[in-house]
Amino acid sequence: MTVKQVICVRKDLSMRKGKLVAQVAHASQGFILAYGTFESKESGAVLFETHLRPLEADWLRGTLKTKIVVWVNSEQELQDLIIAAAKQGIRTVPIIDAGLTEFHGVSTLTCAAFGPDLSEILDPITGSLPLL
Repeated sequence: MTVKQVICVRKDLSMRKGKLVAQVAHASQGFILAYGTFESKESGAVLFETHLRPLEADWLRGTLKTKIVVWVNSEQELQDLIIAAAKQGIRTVPIIDAGLTEFHGVSTLTCAAFGPDLSEILDPITGSLPLL
């Protein structure tokens, strides 16, 4: 049983390497934040509770956190993958950059994380995409 996370990046944006790496990092950690809640206690302490599936929690706790980074040619292609994944129950975290350093102030969908999930579940959606 192989569990992995696939991060899909838009190649058409021609992001600088540093920007691209930052976006991939946002996507990878984004699934934790997307499926969690923050709670502030009267004492001022902030608690974070995750709502991860057992498979996701095991992947996060494990020593082997397989991540695959692939690419698509357009925003539409990435949106189509996100929709297809949602129809299959795959948790997906799209990353929308605020456009402060690139993209001329325009919010832009740059990438998305799919999973972590079983390879057999992710591969029909992302398995044919080229590695970055």
